[in-house]
Amino acid sequence: MLHIAMVEDEERYINQMQDFIRRYGEESGEEIQFTIFRDGTEILRQYRPIFDIIFLDIEMPGLDGMSTAEQIRKFDSDVVLVFVTNMAQYAIRGYSVGALDFVLKPLNYTTFTLKLKRAVSRARQRESGQVLLSLHEGIKRLDTRQIYYVEVQNRMLYYHTDEGNFSLRGTMQSAEKELGPHHFVRCNHWYLVNLRHVSEIRKDTVLVAGDELEISRRSKTAFLTALTNYMGGVGTR
Repeated sequence: MLHIAMVEDEERYINQMQDFIRRYGEESGEEIQFTIFRDGTEILRQYRPIFDIIFLDIEMPGLDGMSTAEQIRKFDSDVVLVFVTNMAQYAIRGYSVGALDFVLKPLNYTTFTLKLKRAVSRARQRESGQVLLSLHEGIKRLDTRQIYYVEVQNRMLYYHTDEGNFSLRGTMQSAEKELGPHHFVRCNHWYLVNLRHVSEIRKDTVLVAGDELEISRRSKTAFLTALTNYMGGVGTR
């Protein structure tokens, strides 16, 4: 699944991009989830590196698109940025923050789709890795970014993902060995968490994709240290 963000303050362009992205998804077979932000401050307020592509309007009230992109790059060096603007000279500046491309307003489907295809291709190249799950029904291939967390119960592993939950026989040690390099860390004996999907830390729990998981005393220091290092290093990877 692709995760796309749109940062745009004009309703007509929000609606137009939504329609274009839905149409592209239907035509290409891509499963796409998108999130709308009305200005740069809104996307930065609780930014997490969960997006594959961000369409970013340059001219917005308050924090403009260029300043927003500069802040995003401090946290996320991987996300594909595409600027949306009615002035081409501003778009040229986008390359200083590693923008892939720009789309000129007014928008049309053919041009927008060409830019979107290019962004999707770049996002696919940057995917963090894949795992193969040996399920009863057959082999399931998942990108590691699709996995929220892994749970172990009675010698069974339960993979909680954006495509649903999958179970197979296995040990937490084997899952940790395979997923550890992709920023998965235990918060307790039963859960291996993808740090990419951590949205909130509470006193003794962590919120992952809407699920509240306990952070054990034994794991707390290592887990919080790994999370701090991950969030601090996102912009340098």
